[in-house]
Amino acid sequence: MIAVFDIQEELKALPASPGVYIMRDENEHIIYVGKAVNLKNRVRQYFQESANHSPKTVNMVRRIRSFNYIVTSSELEALILECNMIKENRPKYNILLKDDKAYPYIKMTLDEDFPRLIKTRRRDRDGARYFGPYASGTAVAEVLALALSIWPLRRCRKHISKSAANADRPCLYHQMGLCRAPCAGLITAEEYGAAAAEALAFVGGKRDRVLRDLKEKMAVASETLEYEKAAERRDQIAAIQALTEGQSVTRGGDDADVLALARAGDEALVEVFFIRAGKMTGDDHFILTGVSGMPRGEALGGFITQFYSGTPYIPKEILTECEVADKAVVADWLSGLRGHKVTITSPKRGDKLKLVETAGRNALITLERRGEDMLRERRRTTGAVAEIMAALGLPAEAGERIEAYDISNTAGYESVASMVVFEGGRPARSEYRKFRIKTVVGADDYASMEEVITRRLARYVRELGEVGSGRFSKLPGVVFMDGGKGQVSAAERAMEAVGVSLPVCGMVKDDSHSTRGVIYNGAEIALPRSSEGFKLLTRIQDEVHRFAVEYHRKLRAAAQVRSVLDGISGVGPKRRLALMKKFGSIEAIRAADESALADTPGMNAASARAVYEFFRK
Repeated sequence: MIAVFDIQEELKALPASPGVYIMRDENEHIIYVGKAVNLKNRVRQYFQESANHSPKTVNMVRRIRSFNYIVTSSELEALILECNMIKENRPKYNILLKDDKAYPYIKMTLDEDFPRLIKTRRRDRDGARYFGPYASGTAVAEVLALALSIWPLRRCRKHISKSAANADRPCLYHQMGLCRAPCAGLITAEEYGAAAAEALAFVGGKRDRVLRDLKEKMAVASETLEYEKAAERRDQIAAIQALTEGQSVTRGGDDADVLALARAGDEALVEVFFIRAGKMTGDDHFILTGVSGMPRGEALGGFITQFYSGTPYIPKEILTECEVADKAVVADWLSGLRGHKVTITSPKRGDKLKLVETAGRNALITLERRGEDMLRERRRTTGAVAEIMAALGLPAEAGERIEAYDISNTAGYESVASMVVFEGGRPARSEYRKFRIKTVVGADDYASMEEVITRRLARYVRELGEVGSGRFSKLPGVVFMDGGKGQVSAAERAMEAVGVSLPVCGMVKDDSHSTRGVIYNGAEIALPRSSEGFKLLTRIQDEVHRFAVEYHRKLRAAAQVRSVLDGISGVGPKRRLALMKKFGSIEAIRAADESALADTPGMNAASARAVYEFFRK
């Protein structure tokens, strides 16, 4: 017998220690993760009737059925654990950073004899120098293009050593004037190293020094009557000055991020200015959800912990529009990640205050500009879900996760099923699943649907007792079938057999194969065709059908390739795959000559001859 979780008894057992607490709903799903200096005092506050909770917190507390906690040795350790758990579980009632961006960097490969400047979105511990992050790929491309036009470093990935730097012929980059061809020995390692050092200083923000050096070289070239070289230096100086003039300049040469927040309802927009080497390299904005009724400092603190846990670069200073909650603990955590001291400052005067105020104005402008778009998006997602649930007579919460299913086959051949998921009215593509029908012979869509729903729910039941979350550990609030009463009945039989009960609806089409309405409890319900709910229903039906047909075509194409190429001696699975990857179709393979076939990775002259002759028998 499973023990009932007694919240009041468990509250009495809470320790007066720092730690992290985890709130769970009736399905054991994590709905909130929080940290506390004193677990006993913090967790008990949620269940006190006299507490002045926000409407959002009141709604969360109603859904709590159990909780557990992890004691930590310090508040800093609790912050780190909380951050990791929020990132992994994305609980419904936590502040969540919606934007998950991998920012671009410029990388100098110092571990090579002839270093390269390249763009990357990863920052590894490989001895290279990294510069950034930049706010956009465009900003990186602009800086890289200018640097490589002034210092034509190599762009190829060849391994070139100093001892064998004259082994190759110059490539097209050299002919275009974009590389000094160290591979062919046309530039010495010392000359190349000097050019790489100048490029490194330029990308690293030391542009005043680079400009000074270039002006000195221009003057020397002019005095020695090397007018062509002097003109080249003049053009380089003009290009750097043009790029630098377009950037805001701040006092000092340190790196900093400037944060300001604007909000509306349960969402907030955080504007970030990126200051690198004292110059503004760009800006970006991010959307937070779950901020209703929350102090600004707490919302900014939530953004900082989520944003900087996901970016490989942390600046020396973070400037914020207001004091951040738990500032000292957050600063210690950031310092640990950076490896050097990080300060969080809310400036009250001077240039830094002006920066924060400018970021704040930008946040408001961007939020206002996005306001209509956000409202329109809510209408077509969560608003549309609410319309559908109201038409079905189901609570709005049932539509938070919708699963839809479809069957696809050709006369019973290669029967497959698709499962698509919509969360909050949006496709959750990482949750999509594919099924190959295993037990049904022939084109029996009802039996196939019953098999798929049985397998899906049986996996859910098995995963309930497992540690961690499996691929099928979440249950939907409502299930949609692409079809009518037959498919609905098949799903209901499967649920009854497994012992899981969920609302099941059928999505029916008209004579022109367009969405007509939805069947629920044996009756067809028509939504107004102009309503957002009807449009969402159409999108769900089209998406589940597309996903099933796409999977079926892929299997059918693979089977076709196997059936045609299987009979060729010396052509196994790897060579078949290589041929299809290179030529794209059987027709293209049939038309290819022997040399083109032999040029395919993994093929040799004998296997190419076998393929060529096979199609000409």
